[in-house]
Amino acid sequence: MVNRAFANKYMSDTSPIGHQLSGAMYNDFEPQGMIRGIVGDAREEGLNIQPVPTVYSCFNAPTPFPNYLVRIQSDPMAMAETIRRRIHELEPSRSVFGISSLQEHLDDASTENRLRTTLLSLFATTAVALACIGLYGTLSYMGRMRQREVGVRLALGALPSQIVARFLFQGLRAPAIGCFAGFALGLGLSRFLEGMLYGVTALDPTTYASVICLILLVATLASLAPAVRAASVEPVKVLRED
Repeated sequence: MVNRAFANKYMSDTSPIGHQLSGAMYNDFEPQGMIRGIVGDAREEGLNIQPVPTVYSCFNAPTPFPNYLVRIQSDPMAMAETIRRRIHELEPSRSVFGISSLQEHLDDASTENRLRTTLLSLFATTAVALACIGLYGTLSYMGRMRQREVGVRLALGALPSQIVARFLFQGLRAPAIGCFAGFALGLGLSRFLEGMLYGVTALDPTTYASVICLILLVATLASLAPAVRAASVEPVKVLRED
């Protein structure tokens, strides 16, 4: 039996059924014989790797090598002892070990990738949190340092709404440039993450949009807070505090 990937790669212009298949050198583990059918693709190399051309053959293993997949309706582990006892009745010399549910087997296969993804997510969350804290602190400090400028502008007839809009524009300019640069770098480095992702792409628009919106929201709050405070006080009081 060959899978669909094998048929598409090596025999795309004809049906593989009936073709003779042989390995480079004969041994008990090399496929030898005629192709009898085509089966669906399976991710033999891992859940995050596309199916590769595969040949399935039947042979008697000299060691306890075969794996069996049993479909049952109840709890899988509740049938473990029954399965072990039945196989022992059919072949007393064969040991039965490594019984686990299909979900546990899939979880074990993806443990390394899950750990790597968890660590990357933790680092990314920490980086975003530090960026937000640093951005808020910097913009808030710059706003407090410009209170005298705000007092002078108010004394010269500037409207509070104009002060707030100016602070907001100047505060969002640098974060917007940073978000654009980070987005460009993320696109350039996304191919390094493709091998560690399953079910989503490295260019996930929801993730990019969420991070950019969070950064711009923090920048907006950090710019508006000191601007609103400075624009809501009397100009004389602001000038006397310097």
